[in-house]
Amino acid sequence: MSPLKGPFVGVSAVVVRDGAVLLGRRLGAHGAGTWSFPGGKMSAGEEPAQTVARELAEETGLVAVEVRPLLWTSDVFADDGLHYITLHHLVVAEGEPRVLEPDKAAEWVWWSTRTPWPAPMFGPAARLLDRWTGFP
Repeated sequence: MSPLKGPFVGVSAVVVRDGAVLLGRRLGAHGAGTWSFPGGKMSAGEEPAQTVARELAEETGLVAVEVRPLLWTSDVFADDGLHYITLHHLVVAEGEPRVLEPDKAAEWVWWSTRTPWPAPMFGPAARLLDRWTGFP
């Protein structure tokens, strides 16, 4: 096995609204076919909350109104040779999600937090859900 590249810093936007959380089915990069929150890699000099708002807008068209740090996970993608530290954020956002990057997400859905999570979940999202039970 070759050495891992990273760690890189990524973010996720956990958008909760009316008892549901926004999830997307991933395409393209590592994790294709899995469900996850909007998010992505931080740019140099960018604050985490700025990255969350930018990624959310780029991927879904939603506008972040409030962004609060939630927790972080350490995520190794051995098959891709990558290591990410993912900073998860709880987000209040306005608007309705649209697929704006069809090469990265097949769809965005509001998933009820009172039902089982869809499978399979993207690694960082699954680790977040294992550690945090604060959904309304």
